[in-house]
Formats: sequence, structure tokens, C-alpha cells
Amino acid sequence: MSNLFKKSFMLLVFIFIIIQSAISANTDNPHGTIKWPCDACHTTASWKDIKEALDFDHNETGFPLLGIHEKIKCRQCHANLTFAHIGIECADCHTDIHRGQFGLNCQNCHTFQDWQNREGMLEEHINRGFPLLGVHAIADCDACHIVQGRDEFAGTPTECEGCHIGNFNTADNPNHGLANFDPDCRECHLPVASSWRETIFEHPQSFLLLGAHSRVDCNECHSQTFAGTPTTCLPCHEIDYNNADDPPHQDLGFPTDCELCHNVNRWDDAPFDHVQASGYELLGAHALINCNECHVGNQYDLPRECIGCHQTDYENVANPDHAVSNFPTDCTMCHTEIAWSPADFDHNLTNFPLTGAHQTAPCDLCHSGGQYAGMPTACWSCHENDFRATDDPDHEVNNFDQDCTVCHSTSAWEPANFNHNQTNFPLTGAHVSLNCLECHASGYSSTPTDCWSCHEGDYRGTDDPDHELNNFSQDCTECHNTNGWDTDVFNHSRTDFPLTGAHMIVNCIQCHANGYSNIPIDCWSCHEDDYRGTDDPDHEVNNLDQDCTICHTTSAWEPANFDHNQTDFPLTGAHIIINCIQCHANGYSNIPIDCWSCHEDDYRGTDDPDHEVNNFDQDCTICHTTSAWEPANFDHNQTDFPLTGVHITLNCLECHSSGYAGTPIDCWSCHEDDYNNVDDPDHIGNNFDHDCTICHSTDGWDTDIFDHNLTGFPLTGAHAGQVCDACHSAGYNNTPTDCFACHEDDYNGATNPDHPGAGFPTDCVTCHNTIDWGQTTWNHDSQYFPIYSGSHSDEWNLCADCHVNSGDYTVFECIFCHEHNRIDTDDHHEEVPDYVYESSACYNCHPTGEH
Repeated sequence: MSNLFKKSFMLLVFIFIIIQSAISANTDNPHGTIKWPCDACHTTASWKDIKEALDFDHNETGFPLLGIHEKIKCRQCHANLTFAHIGIECADCHTDIHRGQFGLNCQNCHTFQDWQNREGMLEEHINRGFPLLGVHAIADCDACHIVQGRDEFAGTPTECEGCHIGNFNTADNPNHGLANFDPDCRECHLPVASSWRETIFEHPQSFLLLGAHSRVDCNECHSQTFAGTPTTCLPCHEIDYNNADDPPHQDLGFPTDCELCHNVNRWDDAPFDHVQASGYELLGAHALINCNECHVGNQYDLPRECIGCHQTDYENVANPDHAVSNFPTDCTMCHTEIAWSPADFDHNLTNFPLTGAHQTAPCDLCHSGGQYAGMPTACWSCHENDFRATDDPDHEVNNFDQDCTVCHSTSAWEPANFNHNQTNFPLTGAHVSLNCLECHASGYSSTPTDCWSCHEGDYRGTDDPDHELNNFSQDCTECHNTNGWDTDVFNHSRTDFPLTGAHMIVNCIQCHANGYSNIPIDCWSCHEDDYRGTDDPDHEVNNLDQDCTICHTTSAWEPANFDHNQTDFPLTGAHIIINCIQCHANGYSNIPIDCWSCHEDDYRGTDDPDHEVNNFDQDCTICHTTSAWEPANFDHNQTDFPLTGVHITLNCLECHSSGYAGTPIDCWSCHEDDYNNVDDPDHIGNNFDHDCTICHSTDGWDTDIFDHNLTGFPLTGAHAGQVCDACHSAGYNNTPTDCFACHEDDYNGATNPDHPGAGFPTDCVTCHNTIDWGQTTWNHDSQYFPIYSGSHSDEWNLCADCHVNSGDYTVFECIFCHEHNRIDTDDHHEEVPDYVYESSACYNCHPTGEH
């Protein structure tokens, strides 16, 4: 280490020691009182040398260095070494060139990053009522604030004309001044628009700009002025109206309201509403032709009928000749507006609509000789020759109807298609396929419609069964139909004996062996042998009813299914499954239906309990059901003694040890021993009522339900919680109900007040209640005379002080205490004529105790 370095090092150490000593010796810091050490900013090389990167955080001073403040030298702000002697407001460092016009908050318009804070200025402009919008937002401040001296911006006008009056005066399209426009530009121009030419002016509702009007220059209509411009068509379009020659508007006297024919979209090819203007709608070819074709010579009062224009067409037509045939002049009957040819006459609109072959026939086939008027519509008029020439069948010989439509159609003369269903004999089944002559061999007139007329031979020739022998009805439809003679469709259900079950499949002869007339319909007539031959059970011996339906059905003779429920003894329970013979051992007639008749042995054989000894009712249903003899289920609730409480669970013998007949139902009969043995309380000694229900229930003997409220002394308050002996120590008979009888000791022992000494009444309820003896209900103030309040409150001692007659509290003397008042006011009292020196006299005048 060189000597020079050593000397320099020692010098620095010495300086450091001096600085530390100065600090330790409380030497004044040139920066004032600060908390940071010197080496946070200074170096050891020189006192004036400041570190490039300071160990000092300016944020801790309460003034963070932001934006441009971070880059400037400390001395630019700290011109004074005492750091605390510097303000933190903008105006402390920055001269307000605006002279206070915008307040002290520079940051409203300026930022630490950039002195020109346009966002802040925009917000400030909003706050001052002039938002910067559109081109205003990008314009330089001087563009508007051009006359401000010394950067003073207050007083700049906010109205458009303040800046734009020059633009207003020089505008010539349109000329704003000549048009007397409002100088408030915002009526037509948008503040947010990027161009002056962008306008928002809208024509008023009185004349909206639509179609071609929206595209013309304003000056085309407003060449002289904007005020008072007419809104009707003619003032602008008079030249167009006068020059129009197709048609000539002026010559024809057309209305001057152009809207009747023209619209705002275009002047030419105006969509004239012919219906609205004339009431004549142009359709088809009429809509395509030029107006002059109809309005020849500019004639516009034209006829509405076709013949008015088409007379020549009508007269020149030769096929057919309209004039000769005297056709109607209403062309629409045959022609359309689409084209004159081809004509399309709608024959359906006449009295003879065309159908079938009539549609394709040429007109002159029917209208020969050009006759179209008065044409007949009957078939005979055209087809008489066809009618007379037909021989299969011969229409004339058979006198057929001359209305051809009965058999023929317009599609073709042959084949004919006579609809027999329109006659009194519709064809069905095999009749449909028959040749007509099979029925109409004798002709077509008066042909009979009954079966017998055609089928008599079939009727007489049938022997299975023989129709004649059995005198069957001659109405074949009762058994046959038109599908086939051998198809028997006789409906037995229409007779008095509808067939059901096995009857439906038996051969007729099984029942009709003796014929078909007067056949009996009762079962016995056919089934007598079955009845007599049955031995399980023997129907004859048991004299069973001969109406087989009682037990049998038509489905089968066996099994029989007798419904016992239809008798006077419906089967239930075990009765349903027993064999009939168990009840009907002696037959089926006059069978008794009472239980005893079958169950006498059961009754007599029962010993638990013995039914005979106890003389039980012989109606078994009282205790037993048909489900089973045991267990029995006697319903005691149906007797005069319904079972409740513990009675329900008792064994019958506990009550019926002496039998079941005449069993008493009063409590005493069973509970006499319980009554006699009770000593708490002693029922006998107290001569309690033998009706146990007064105090006991069937839920348990020890459950006492005696209701004292049903006596002459209901229990209330503390009485309700007392044990019975507290009041009934001498017994339960003739127990007094007055208070004094139980509370004499309480009365005599009372000292506040002394009840005996004061001669209080012995009716305790006057002052006490049953809830609490010590809580009196007596209130002298509200009930009689105020002694707890008023002037007596400090004088009152004992009741006897005023109530000198202990036997009668209605007597009280005022003069014992108020004698001096009488003397002192003697003159006053002398004025009272009826005055006597008694308490009642004082009370008359002093009811509240006031002297």
C-alpha cells in the first residue's frame, strides 16, 4: 500500500469520525431533522458528490416521485438545504400561468408523465359544460383559444357562432344567411361528426324527403328561400304538368295533384291506380296495353261494359255468329281479359252444366242451326232416337222412364248402369249378380219386391224342415238372406226363447222334433227326464223346484251352481264350504234358518261357559260367527254395560262368577269390599256415595277423578293444591264453606292490621283471595275513602283510629281528629243550617279528605 493511498484513506476515516462525532454531539444537520444517514445520499469521495443510486426512498416522505419528477435533479426542487422547507403542491414549484382560472389542482389537466394531459383536459371540458367531441377532440387548444392572452382560457365562448360565425356567413349551399338559418350549428351539424358536411337536418313531418326528393340538391327546391316553400306538387312540377302530352294533362283537365298518378320515386311510368281513380280495375291484357288504345282521342269518359269497346268484335264473329244467335253482349260469359281467343264459355253457369262426353262434343252438335237461345235441357230432346231404337231391353215396350239419367250417364251411352238401390228394392248379395231378366221376365213395371213372389217354389220344395208342414212364415228374410238360400240366418233371439250356452249348438230338430209351432220355452218341457233321473240330490224326493235355472245354466247340465245367496239364508264363512247334505239331511224343503236348529248340540255341549246353566240366548250370532264356532267374540258393548278401561281385560268369570243372567251393572255390586276397605279417606265413616263413578274411573281404582267444582265449593287458587285432609280433617260430611271456619286462627293472629281489635268482618273474601293470604285485595282509596293518598296518608295508623265501632265499619268519626278544625272554623260551620258535629256531616263536604 503506497503512502499516498494510506494518507487518503486516513483522511477519509478522519472525516467520517468527525461527521459521526458531530451527529453524536447533536450537531445541526443542514437538511434539518431527517431520519436517513448521510451515506444514504453522499459518498466518501466528496461532500458534494451524490450517489448515482440513492439508498434513500423518496416515497417514505409522503411525496412519491412519479413520471418526470423521477428524472430531474434533487436541487431543481430542493433549492433550500432544509428539505422540509419545500411545498408539495404544484403551485409551490410551478407558476400558475392560468392565474387561478382552473384552481390549484394542476393534475386535472396535467400529469407527471406529460405536461399536456389531453384526457384530463377532456374531462375538465366536460365539467365546464363543453365536451370535446368529433374534430374538437383532436383540435389543438390554440385552434379555439386563439385570442387568449397569457394562457388565460376563461371566457372562451361555448356557442357555435362564437367560433364558426365565419363558416355560417360564407356557406352558400344552401346560403345560411339568406335562408335565415339559426346560427346554432347543432341543429344541422353533429358535434361528433368528423366533417362539416355531415348534417343531421331532417325535413319536418309536413314534407318528408322520400324517393327522388331525398337525392336532389337543396337549391333545386329552395332556389330563393327556405321559408314558406310550398309543399304541394304543382309549384315545383308545373312545367312537367304543362308539357305532358301522353296524355296531355292540361288539355284533359287532369287534377294538379301529381300524387294521384305519380310517386316520389320516379316521374315516368307512373303506377296510376285505375281502380282508385276510375273504379275500373285493369286486368289481363287490359293492364298491358297503352292508355291510348282505349282512350282514343284522349277520351277518358269511357263505358264500363265490354260491348262499349268490343262491338265490332262481337258483330264480326262467325263461329258461332254472335249476332245471329243473339248471344248476350256480356263478353265475360265466354271470354276473359287475358285474350279474346280462345273463348272459354263456362257451360256450368247455365242451366245445363256439361259433364262426361258432353264436355268434348262440338257446340253445333247440340246447337245445330246456330240455335243457342231456348235450348231444352232434357235428355229426351237429344236422345229420343236412342231411346226408341234400344231393344235390350226394349225401352218403349217396357215403358221405361224417359229420364235417361236413371240408367245412363254422360260419360257414354253404353254400358248403362241402372242403380237398383234407388228403387224400392235395393240389390244385395246374390241379387246383385243376377241378369235383369231373371226377375224381370214379365217386364219391368210393377215388379213385386216380396220374397214369396220369386221364391215360392223354394219355400214349397224345402223339407229340412218342411216349411209348408210347419206353417213357416212366408217372409224368407226371417231365416234366409240374399247371400245364399242355404245360408240360414234365423235369429232365435227375436223369439221368446233366445238361445244361449249349449242351446246355440244343438240341432234344431232336437228341440223341434214335434214341429216349430207352439214350442214350450220352460226347462221342464225338455228336461223332465233329467230332473227325474237326478239322484244327487234326488229332485223328485226333495220336491225341488222344476225351474232348472235356479241351479243350472244353459252352458252345461253339470256342474250345477245353486246360488244360496238368493234364498233367505245366504251362505257365509264356514257355511260356504260344507256339503249340502250336512244341512239338508232331511231334504231341501222347509229348512229352518235359525242357528239353534243346527247347533243345538253345540249349545248344550258347551261348558266354558255353560250355555244351558247360564240360560244364554239361543241366537248364536250374539257371540259366534259363521267363520268358526271358536273363538267366540261376544260384543259386550251391545249390552247395557259396555266394557271400558280395565273391565275390557278381565276374565268373564271375574264378573259372572254367579252366572250371566241378571248380572248387576252398578259399581257397588262388584266393588263393595273395595268401598268398605278404603281408609284414605274412610268411605264408610264419611258415608260416601255408593256410586263409585263420582271419584273413580274404569282405568284404575286408585285413579281419583273427583271434581270438587261440581260441589257447592269449587276449588280455586291455593285450595286446588291442598290435600283433602287439610280441609276435611273432621270428615267429609257437613264441611263448612265459609272462610272463617278454616281461617279463624289466621284472622285472630293478624296484627297488621289487628283484625279482632279492629273488628274486621269475618268474611275473608272482602280483603283476601284464594291465591295468597298475605296479598290483600282491599283498596281503601278506590273503594271508599282515600287514606293511602291525599292528606290522610301521613296521619293514618290503624283502622280503629277512625272506625271507633269495631262491630260496624260503616261508622267512622272525623271529629276525633278534626275537632280543632271545627273550632277554628266555627263561624263557617254556623253558616251551615243542618250542621251537626258528626262524621257524616264532615264527609258530606269533605268526601276526598281535603280540609
